[in-house]
Amino acid sequence: MTIEDAQKTVDDWINSVGIRYYNELTNTAILMEEVGEVARIMARVYGEQSFKKDAEPPNLADEMADVLFVLICLANQTGINLTDALKKNLDKKTNRDAERHKNNPKLQNDKEKLHK
Repeated sequence: MTIEDAQKTVDDWINSVGIRYYNELTNTAILMEEVGEVARIMARVYGEQSFKKDAEPPNLADEMADVLFVLICLANQTGINLTDALKKNLDKKTNRDAERHKNNPKLQNDKEKLHK
């Protein structure tokens, strides 16, 4: 599925199953809630926090999909083509950071660790 396909699929779902989009402010709040759920899993699986004794097993993929879904909703509502936006953003990062990361000794050390 392309990003364009995803935007259309979400729009079709919203207009049939979901009835209508929540307003942009509500979806922004929902996006923050979903990002928080991803952060909670990351802190417990990859960080120092632990899960509560009776916590359900985490589903990071599902929580990331929730974030993506709401982000796509916001893009659809505000007329943003995410394919174009991502391409432009990658171009910006490539031009801005063309030498920066190559010359960062902190990243070089991590790169060496990965190849060992």
